Amino acid sequence: MIKAVIFDLDGTLADTLNTLAYFSNKTLEHIGLAPIETERFRYLVGRGATVLMEQMLLLRGKEPDKQTVEKMLADFNEMYLANTMYLTKPYPGIEAMLRQVRTMGIKTAVFSNKPDAAAQKVVPALFDIPFDFVLGKREELPRKPAPDGALLAAKAMGVAPEECLYVGDTDTDMQTGAAAGMTTAGVLWGFRTERELRENNACIIAKEPQDIVNAVRRLNGQDAK
Repeated sequence: MIKAVIFDLDGTLADTLNTLAYFSNKTLEHIGLAPIETERFRYLVGRGATVLMEQMLLLRGKEPDKQTVEKMLADFNEMYLANTMYLTKPYPGIEAMLRQVRTMGIKTAVFSNKPDAAAQKVVPALFDIPFDFVLGKREELPRKPAPDGALLAAKAMGVAPEECLYVGDTDTDMQTGAAAGMTTAGVLWGFRTERELRENNACIIAKEPQDIVNAVRRLNGQDAK
């Protein structure tokens, strides 16, 4: 039985592609490198900001040495944390889906590879609906696809991993949920493709937010509406 749903943030609840592209390209500009096309960020984001900096450097033909990456990361975080909501919005239908899930008595959490300080600002700014737990990337926790953060979210909500539905939009999310022993749902309105999600242990494919509500109902032996 599903008692909680754990959501990824970027590409799942929030449309942040333009936001991440903007601040990433400003970071490149500050070290004298050319910008990257916005669409390329669909495949650059999802594994944390450090990996994002490294991948951007490689795309610009630069070796991602530790000093440069740390400088870029500090610059990116300073700009982003000062204006986390710039160009960010919830995907259509997300708020209605969250309200339905909460009405069903299901607990909800957010687990993101976004820095924890940013996640704690973005979630309440986007949604009036309360979450039982919000977690971003913390130094003491390995980033996704390690299951540690997902397991911490389940523990914080007082539910077992097998009682959780883990919802995300990338291979990293599906790997995270599977590693945590949770049922996984891949969403198609985010950053990646259905093929990628299925190849990385997606148990359920959601074409629209209402599919998440219906999946919870089916998994709990109820009729989908």
